[in-house]
Amino acid sequence: MTSIGITGHINISAGTVPLVDRAVRDLLAVVAPDELVGYSCLAAGADAIFAHAVLDLGGRLVALLPSADYREAKVAPAYRASFEQLIAAAAEVRVMPFSRASGDAYAAANDALLAEVDVVLAVWDGRPDRSRGGTAEMVEKARSAGKRIHVLWPPGSTRT
Repeated sequence: MTSIGITGHINISAGTVPLVDRAVRDLLAVVAPDELVGYSCLAAGADAIFAHAVLDLGGRLVALLPSADYREAKVAPAYRASFEQLIAAAAEVRVMPFSRASGDAYAAANDALLAEVDVVLAVWDGRPDRSRGGTAEMVEKARSAGKRIHVLWPPGSTRT
């Protein structure tokens, strides 16, 4: 099995979505479908793009939700249908032991993801985080843990 986790920006622009989708699919395509296990916290943006790609390519999706209230507290109405589809399609859904979404909950979900994966894909513009549990923090943790990491920020990508 090849276990791959995602970290990345939520607020990628509409024009960036197809660029990231293509880059993610190109990286995942080298893994045989029956060997592919993708770990995602299912946030909008990069996490969702990755999760859909894993499923579309025939892989197994493991969802790591940061908190018990994640769906209600953090899933915007515009993303809700996609989120519900991903939850339903996931082979496994794990919820971190936090009742409320917070920086600590996100960091714990990132730590759980990092403990499970061989490779980390980071959809990251290279800028520092403004809050705990963000993409830059996860990239640093992955590097410190000696994980293989692929940073993706295709030319022309922007955040909203």
